[in-house]
Amino acid sequence: MRQPHFTASKWHQQVRGCLLVVFLWSLLPEGVTSAQQPAATDANSLNVEQIAAKTRSALVSISTTGRDGRTQGIGTGFVVDKSGLIATNLHVIGDARPFQVEMSDGRKLRVVAIHASDRKMDLAVIRVAEKDLPPLALGDPSKLKKGAPIVVMGNPHGLKHSVVSGVNSGIREIDGRTMLQLAIPIEPGNSGGPVLDRNGHVHGIVTMKSLVTDNLGFAVDVRMLQALLDKPNPVPIDRWMTIGIIDARDWSPLFGATWRQRGGRILVRDTGRGFAGRSLCLSTKPVPKIPYEIAVTVRMDKESGAAGLVFHADGQNKHYGFYPSSGKIRLTRFEGADVFSWQVLYDQPSEHYRPGEWNTLRVRIEKDQFHCYVNDQLVLTSRDDGFKTGRAGLAKFRDTQAEFRHFRIGNKLDQTTLSPELAAKLNQLIEDLPRLDTLSNAQLKALQENPADSRELLRRQAEQLKERAAELKKISADIHVRSIGDRLNKIFPDQAGAQAADPKDADLLQAALLIALLDEEEIDIEAYVRLIERMVADISKKIKKDANSADKLAALDQYLFQDNGFHGSRFDYYHRANSYLNRVIDDREGLPITLCVLYIELGRRLGLTIEGIGLPGHFVVQHIGDNKKPQLIDVFNEGKRLSRKDAMKLVAEHSNQPFQEDYLKPVPKRLIVSRMLNNLMGLAQQKEDKESMLRYVELMMALDSHSVQSRGMRAILRFETGRKKSAIADLDWFLEHRPENLDLDRIQQMREFFTR
Repeated sequence: MRQPHFTASKWHQQVRGCLLVVFLWSLLPEGVTSAQQPAATDANSLNVEQIAAKTRSALVSISTTGRDGRTQGIGTGFVVDKSGLIATNLHVIGDARPFQVEMSDGRKLRVVAIHASDRKMDLAVIRVAEKDLPPLALGDPSKLKKGAPIVVMGNPHGLKHSVVSGVNSGIREIDGRTMLQLAIPIEPGNSGGPVLDRNGHVHGIVTMKSLVTDNLGFAVDVRMLQALLDKPNPVPIDRWMTIGIIDARDWSPLFGATWRQRGGRILVRDTGRGFAGRSLCLSTKPVPKIPYEIAVTVRMDKESGAAGLVFHADGQNKHYGFYPSSGKIRLTRFEGADVFSWQVLYDQPSEHYRPGEWNTLRVRIEKDQFHCYVNDQLVLTSRDDGFKTGRAGLAKFRDTQAEFRHFRIGNKLDQTTLSPELAAKLNQLIEDLPRLDTLSNAQLKALQENPADSRELLRRQAEQLKERAAELKKISADIHVRSIGDRLNKIFPDQAGAQAADPKDADLLQAALLIALLDEEEIDIEAYVRLIERMVADISKKIKKDANSADKLAALDQYLFQDNGFHGSRFDYYHRANSYLNRVIDDREGLPITLCVLYIELGRRLGLTIEGIGLPGHFVVQHIGDNKKPQLIDVFNEGKRLSRKDAMKLVAEHSNQPFQEDYLKPVPKRLIVSRMLNNLMGLAQQKEDKESMLRYVELMMALDSHSVQSRGMRAILRFETGRKKSAIADLDWFLEHRPENLDLDRIQQMREFFTR
């Protein structure tokens, strides 16, 4: 059951109206319970008992199971189409997690596909093999008045087919989603259940309860479900069960728990089958000859947990473990299945461990000893010789949820933290920094030579020096942005004009991932590149050696749209995540242009010629086949083939501009990246998020430093965010280069204003 968080003051503002409704409801005449409330004016309205009897046959319970076959959770669903479609929450069925669907009469249904799903709205539609199921009718929430009586059906705490009544207390925005607010007790197991009016019509799907009060819950508007039904993205159940699953080519999980991959990270949840919830995930990569090192960066959901490295593992119960546990650093020799065969060799607190943050664990294995490091600081050396060979990997214990990244094995690994010499140098540079409004580009560049290290020290200084925290974080962000700008500039060397020709080796995939890295700083670009290569390999397996371009294109479409359910974003179209290529790959949905970038890059690696076509308001691609004839393709709409007439219609729908032949010209990669940045800029402008706007305009300048418009915008944004000296430098550039059609007197006036 997902739970939104509210501060007390915000909560009071949002639920004041709801509490008034609940208070008035409590003033019903004595003896009138929620199941005996006065009938609505609709002659067809039913009481709670009648609604329960009418709808029970359409309800299902959905139970998820772990690898040991035990039930891990239970939720609710309901039939929405007699052909075998059942609606529920996405979090009820989860990713790659076995689940069973059971009707109220005890019949178990055979799941054949996930007919539709949407992560942002937390909705899923399951398709089962059975037909002629009794569906519930969908209502119109716009006609459900505030204070109207409602009924929720579900399986709270596993108590199947329970009924509870209450009132609709209004509409609320939760995490950017429009939700029905319910004055009703919601418990685990209600998730996915229908919110019914007194005619038995569905108005919402229960998705979360409040953290603040027991008698308040939230439901997804049923119109979001209808949109999903109107435009599904079906994925066969055998394919669905592989989404996010750990790649067996890289890892071998042991002892249960749920190990998943998301780009460059390994995530683990659920309790392992081993004693104390132990579960392992061993790398398939062979360890080098001694001496060698293993390392990983780990973050746990709570400090009472335990998760970290294992080495010298025999693939069963024997191995060493080096990991944080309940706030201490522990080294253990595991010689069997239970605690009586475990030998704790070290268990002490460490000043180098950072609770609640990412921590890097490293073990250096030598002939007669091994050294254990936390954040590159030696915490212990052991000469224990219980095991001398074996595999390396990851471990978790108890009910810990943990994330791992940057797992490495090698004879000598680079340190992830600063050397004392570099730390001293950067600390001195930081100490010598002036206030932000007098910071020069030269001073910033000195820190930019080691961007990641500089940013880490700046963050630490910000914690110690609270009065300068805001400014130091801004400087840290500038280093991050400029380092990305440098990388982007290597892909697209600066030339006059954003329309400049692309270098032959311009890497659109890297450029698009750099845009994502701008806002999602923890993504691993190389991991996503490898993921793309594996996607290409999977597609290639289905392509015959003598295949022509049409065959390859068909295989690409089959893989993306039929096998894996990639689709255009239906909800929250303007959410930033839809512009991040890594999120499009992870969530399988996005904006037209981001989906097109993925399509272009997969196609290029398959030997296809696919070009971007920048129709106003709706980006598409064109494929140049063996016959050299271009075919327009709408990737946003699952690869729909477009005629010229279709393209003209799209232009008319998305813009007020008359159709122009230039719209059908291929868009250079540089301009595709610029358009992606413009999309993000538009979103930031709507929210008046000036720091984000400045980030995006900095990358625009990396693409085209001669742009008068971008430089002017950057000057203003720098000034408004406190970067006065840098803003003046931009104005001085105008005065020095004197671009045509620019009012230099106005620039001089701005400069004088900036220097006050």
